[in-house]
This record gives sequence, C-alpha cells and structure tokens, in this order.
Amino acid sequence: MGKLEFMLIDSHAHLDFYDDPTEILVRAEAAGVAQMLAIGIGDGPATMHRALDLARQHGHVFASAGIHPQEAHQATPEALEKLRALVADPKCIAVGEIGLDYYHLENPDIEVQQQAFVAQLAIAAEAGKPILIHCRTSDLATAEAKARFGPADAFADIMRLIAEHWTPAGIPGVMHCFSGSPEQAKQALAANFYLSFAGNVTYPKSLNIREAAAQAPADRYLVETDCPFLAPIPFRGKQNEPAYVTHTAEVVAELRGVGAALVAEQTTANFHTLFPSTARS
Repeated sequence: MGKLEFMLIDSHAHLDFYDDPTEILVRAEAAGVAQMLAIGIGDGPATMHRALDLARQHGHVFASAGIHPQEAHQATPEALEKLRALVADPKCIAVGEIGLDYYHLENPDIEVQQQAFVAQLAIAAEAGKPILIHCRTSDLATAEAKARFGPADAFADIMRLIAEHWTPAGIPGVMHCFSGSPEQAKQALAANFYLSFAGNVTYPKSLNIREAAAQAPADRYLVETDCPFLAPIPFRGKQNEPAYVTHTAEVVAELRGVGAALVAEQTTANFHTLFPSTARS
C-alpha cells in the first residue's frame, strides 16, 4: 500500500494497546495518516493515562481519557479525580470512550454504568471538551447476557442521559464506531453528535451502518480504526492499525458516491472543527 495523495485522520485508535506502537506510527505516516486520536481508557482507570503519555511524545497524536463502561465499577472518586486532571492537559482533547454496554454478561450493572457515565459527562462539561460515546446493546449478545440486561436499550438510555446531563452544556460529541440504524443516526445528529465510521462499515452485511455512512451530512462524519480491533476488509480477522483507515475511507467514499480524496478532505475538516486545537496553521 503506497502513500496516498491525500491525508487522513484516524479519529479513534487504541495506540496503548500495542506492546510498541513505534512501527505502527511509521506505517500510518507512510499510508497518509496525518493525525490520530489515541483513546485513553487503558486497562481501566489505573492506566488511562497511557494514551496521553504517547500524545506528549508525538506531535501528531492527541489523546482522550475516560472510564469505559466495562470498568464502570472502578469509577471511584479517586479515579474521577485522575480523569479530571488528565482532561485538563491541552493534548487531552476529549473524554472517552464512555457510555453504556449491555452486551457482555460480566459487565457492571446498568445502574453502575449509568452513574459512571453521568459523572464523566459532568467532568467533560466542566472542561468544555467533547465526549466519545461507546454504545453496545444486548441485541447480538449471548442468551445469558440478554437474560441479565433484559429489554434495556443502551442507545435509548444514552440518548436520555445525554438530553438530561449533556445537551445543556452545548458541547458536541462523537458516536464512536457508529453501528446503529439510520434512524438512530438521525437522533445522534440531532443531539449534536458526529458519526464516526470504523472498519465494520466495509463489511457487506453491515447494511444499517453502510446506509448511515452514505447518508451522513458532509460536515458531521469521521473515519476511524478502533485499532487494534475491527480491521476493515481486506484485513478482517487480523490486527487492525491506523494505516488501515485508508481502506475504511475508500469504502465510505464508494457508499457516498464520491472520491476518497473528498472523504479525506471532509473528515479532516470535521475533526479540526470538532477539535480546533488540532488544526495546523
């Protein structure tokens, strides 16, 4: 894969999940990935600083920090204070990924997840920084997980909590790895969120995601890898990395009926609008 004639931004990359991201970053630059947002959830609150550590070492890398819903039971007062301190750093441009996850049987109780989510919304609003939303329902979960979480809908719960605790702040956010329906996409857009599309938009059976990508307003969508997860075709099943965001962008371009260069231009402009401090003069 040669270097593209245009530049892209990977808006969601778990760079600290690699033993050594050095070669990953080199390949990303060679592929035309100019900037990336390193997601600071770590293995839980104790290590959520690792993404910011990386961002401080690389000028083109920015960071977020947050407590993932799977670790919501660790959202102690001490952990939330650590998050507040991380978010105060200029290179930490967002809070996340945060949200709700009713997919895994072993996840914290719904009430615990929601309390952690609301607490982090308050920290983001206080800092004036956008949020990165993680949302997984129990639709495709195991029978055991469905039995545990019942009819609860993570997306509906997220939208309700956002309306109550986030919308009044007037700050935008990102629906990371958007995997919902076109109707849910409209709801997210109406709530001042950007839609970020990951490698699963390249999977032919992801009809809802592909339709949402095709219909997203030109000024409200992003592309991401969610690496090392969700590698796009032709790398599906392998470890993902930021260089592969080019494949996701190309598929999004096909779905939208435009050239990949335009998708790169639009998503780069959208990222810089959402995170003004990342724009280069």
